[in-house]
Amino acid sequence: MQIGVIVISDSTYKGTRKDESGKEIIDIMKNNFSVENVNYTVVPDEEDAISNEIARLVKIETDIVITTGGTGPSERDRTPEATMRLLDKRLYGMEILMLMAGLKRTDFAALSRAVVGVAKRTLIINLPGNKYAVRENLSALLHIIPHTIEEIKGKKKELPREDIQ
Repeated sequence: MQIGVIVISDSTYKGTRKDESGKEIIDIMKNNFSVENVNYTVVPDEEDAISNEIARLVKIETDIVITTGGTGPSERDRTPEATMRLLDKRLYGMEILMLMAGLKRTDFAALSRAVVGVAKRTLIINLPGNKYAVRENLSALLHIIPHTIEEIKGKKKELPREDIQ
């Protein structure tokens, strides 16, 4: 699996704050999947910079791009808008799974505007900028990420139906 991790933070970009959430994503992905390549970048909270970096990773056919930061309600939080510029399809169910996971721990999870979708043949997931929120949101999706990527790549497999006797 080829992954892209984009840390979206003015302070991390300027070097005044250490990245924890991007490193958390990389650790989780490497501990759960066979990761061949990680493309790790840090960009400022600028919509064009975010969109351009996602587009670059989509162009080189990265399997999954995971962003961290910029999903809240503040003025500088523009990650969902930058992501939606590029999406061919949204995966609302995956967004709901992340929201449900966050709400189990705190009502403040309701402030996240994270988007999940597909651009060309790349799965894109927006995560919050907090490493603990990264862990709970990404953990909610781990079991369906491989199947999602297979479907995006046209390698669809029939899933077993657990609800049918």
